[in-house]
Amino acid sequence: QVQVAESGGGSVQAGGSLRLSCVASGYHYSANCMAWFRQFPGREREGVAGIFNGGSSVFYAKFVKGRFTISQDTAKNTVYLQMNSLKPEDTAMYFCATGSAPGDYCREALDAWGQGTLVTVSS
Repeated sequence: QVQVAESGGGSVQAGGSLRLSCVASGYHYSANCMAWFRQFPGREREGVAGIFNGGSSVFYAKFVKGRFTISQDTAKNTVYLQMNSLKPEDTAMYFCATGSAPGDYCREALDAWGQGTLVTVSS
């Protein structure tokens, strides 16, 4: 069974930065695709950024606009999301997902979701 655990959320003022981390674990598990999503109250989760096959494919949502950077440590099955120039509208619960194919931010062949980490950006 694959497990995913996020960390790094918190409160920050507008213009600040946060770095989210996500670790995927499981017996002989290798995370080929890892992605970040966010969810606002009452809304569906939306893809933020994803990375596939150790970085051979990296994808971002348009609203990221160069503010966020996704990276991966494949040896540790860990993905990071560096978020800079944060805005109040970035306030959301951020979730990590892991899978085996890059389509739809790794949801094409999804293995597991994390429980989420809350990011709060104040003005």
